[in-house]
Amino acid sequence: MRTIGLMSGTSLDGVDAAYLETDGEVIGRLGPRLTLPYDPALRRLLRGLLDRAETLAEDDPELRDAVRRLTDRHAEAVEALGLEADLIGFHGQTILHRPPVAGRNFTPFTWQVGDAVSLARRTGMTVAYDFRSADVAAGGQGAPLVPVFHRALSAPLPKPLAILNLGGVGNVTWLGPEGEMLAFDTGPANGPLDDWARQHTGKDYDAAGRLALAGQADGAVLGRLMAHPYLTAPPPKSLDRLDFDRALKEAGAAELSAADGAATLCAFCAVCVAAAARLFPEPPLQWLVAGGGRRNPAIMKALQGALEEPVRPVEVAGWDGDALEAQAFGLLAARVAGGLPITFPGTTGAPRPLRGGRIVGSLL
Repeated sequence: MRTIGLMSGTSLDGVDAAYLETDGEVIGRLGPRLTLPYDPALRRLLRGLLDRAETLAEDDPELRDAVRRLTDRHAEAVEALGLEADLIGFHGQTILHRPPVAGRNFTPFTWQVGDAVSLARRTGMTVAYDFRSADVAAGGQGAPLVPVFHRALSAPLPKPLAILNLGGVGNVTWLGPEGEMLAFDTGPANGPLDDWARQHTGKDYDAAGRLALAGQADGAVLGRLMAHPYLTAPPPKSLDRLDFDRALKEAGAAELSAADGAATLCAFCAVCVAAAARLFPEPPLQWLVAGGGRRNPAIMKALQGALEEPVRPVEVAGWDGDALEAQAFGLLAARVAGGLPITFPGTTGAPRPLRGGRIVGSLL
């Protein structure tokens, strides 16, 4: 199938769109990709919705406005790509993610917003969407979803292999030599660092890691953050972008200088990844890093210091680190259309390999 995958991540920076030809199992061809940034007003609107997501009503006027503008931007990304496809994989924007947590009594749910019907109508293409809900309803974490794509993409590479994606939240896929998959969220990544940079410099992120490289990680704050129970909890596990906000405040991060705070957040990102590595069945031969975090020299330096194995950007394997998540939703869309499972016991804690997603358009 000819697919276009769309992804808007927790960093809230824009829409990634990527063309992919696949049957859901094997990747036939990776085509063009692009990123359409969100304008500052839409980014502020989305961030405001995340901040009050716990009490947000579905008929909230700001939410309706955000859904319309978000969907329009996704349609513009498809149009800008300029390619016909059989199917679009539309993740939408996560507003709140509350997966099951042992010992906590609440109804798990996951909430991604976006108007799939409107997107199908505007593009004239079939749209697969709502990839996470079925897994959460069955007791899974609803995340991560990309491991089955990582497995297909890395088929020729030596195993064990770890693929680390550093967006607003970090997530890792461990792949074994017999096709085994283990995946989970590692902890905060770019999200807190972006917020810190915005607060202290007025910039949307710490460009080239300059702020962090000018500072020193604070050992006391880092030690308090390392005591967070999430880091030693066994998988399956996943996070919402804001889950560590309270821990950062209680650890005293707000009292640090701009540079030292940024350095501490980079170090904490790496510590979280190192803690994740201790949960693998066996050490990987190497780490391949995707997402915006691989462009931050301070984060990459911290990772190289925290991990024993080689740490490299995914480009060394010939992959495009800015396209992987969008490409993944192209492959997931094909799996939804083909009735193939998209989540697994080793990736989300699903009770069995589960199908998921919904389709609107001509493939119904």
